[in-house]
Formats: sequence, structure tokens, C-alpha cells
Amino acid sequence: MKKLLTTVFLIGLYFILPAQDCKNYYFFQNAKVIEMTISNKKGDQVGKQIYTVSNTTNSGPAATAVVNSEMFDKKGKSITKANMNVKCNGGVMMMDMKIFIPPQQAEQFNKAEASASNVYLEYPSGMKPGDNLKDGNFTMEINNNGLNQTLTMVIDNRKVESKENVTTAAGTWECFKITYHSKLNIKTGPIGIPMNIEGTEWFAPGFGIVKTESKNGGTEITSIK
Repeated sequence: MKKLLTTVFLIGLYFILPAQDCKNYYFFQNAKVIEMTISNKKGDQVGKQIYTVSNTTNSGPAATAVVNSEMFDKKGKSITKANMNVKCNGGVMMMDMKIFIPPQQAEQFNKAEASASNVYLEYPSGMKPGDNLKDGNFTMEINNNGLNQTLTMVIDNRKVESKENVTTAAGTWECFKITYHSKLNIKTGPIGIPMNIEGTEWFAPGFGIVKTESKNGGTEITSIK
């Protein structure tokens, strides 16, 4: 009987823990405001990205939320706004790939009309150094003041390199260091402008992305309210 009860307890714990993992991610805490500082390749601060969480739902091991994003330049002027969706199921964090469009390109389309289906990049709950993570492939159609463009983005070669402690103005987290390759292509008619980026991000399990870096600059969390 004791062995049976222990087994039942462990099975129950298996289903409970993923739900707790989802609720602890900052993107699933309703009305949470997250500030990410944007820096250029010289390390100088050039702006901020503010994320505000809304419409959070939690159902068992699953959670969803809407993330309202607004980017500001270094003088505090609003540059662009966007809405994105995030999901979590069984502790697996799924980020809307629109969130990974580099700040320079997001600013370029600040007055454009854009439409895209929701495509998610996954962060598994049980990742460990040496793991290869799933690729992501995203397409967005853009009407830029009457000019029709197509943005495609592929994020691949995602590898968990190591575990590291990362400290920012907002706190300290134990993170997984994830390297990846990102290929961005903005096509106007038959002409495309490709851009390749080798990037690194630091992801804290049960919390979210803390910091990113590439040859063009980076971001890091500086405030959570």
C-alpha cells in the first residue's frame, strides 16, 4: 500500500510541476511589465523594449498570454508597437517568433501593416548542456506604405552550450547559454536582402530569456514590475 501511495504521489507531482513552471515564467504573470535594455555592438545603450503581459490564462499544465511590446529609442521616444502570443504546455515555453525580429528591422517597419501566422520557438523544460533544440521558420507579409514586402526568418542550429549565472540590474539567474543561427531575408518583389546572425541567449528555466548577444548588439532585462 505504501509503495502504491508513493507511486500515485509521484504521478500527481509529474502533472503538477509543469503547471507551476508555466506560471513562474514572466510572460504568464498578468500585468507584469518587463524592461529590456537594447545595446549596440559597442555596448552603448540605444533604446528599450517594454513588454506588458495581458490576457493570461492557466488551465492545468497549459498557459497562454498576450504580450504587448513597445520599443523606445535612447531619448524615450516610442518607435514601434506590436502584439505577440506566448504559450506554455507541460513546462515547454513557446515564444511567438515575431519577438525575435531584430530591433533594427522592427524599427524599419514601425509604420507598416504586417500580418503573420503564429509560429512558435520552443524551450523545453528538461533541457541540458549538449542538447540541440528545435528550429523555427517564420514568414510575415508587410505593406510598407504601399510597398509589398515579405520577411522570412529561420532560426536553427540551436544548441545548449552550458549553464551560467547571469546578473543584470534586475537580478541574478542561473541560465542555459543557447547559441543559434538566424537567417533573416526581406524580399521586395524578386529582390531579397539576406542577413545572417550568429547569436547567443541566456534562458532561465521557469523564468524566461534574461539576456541576448550578437554581432549587432544585445538586450538584457533591467527591470521587472
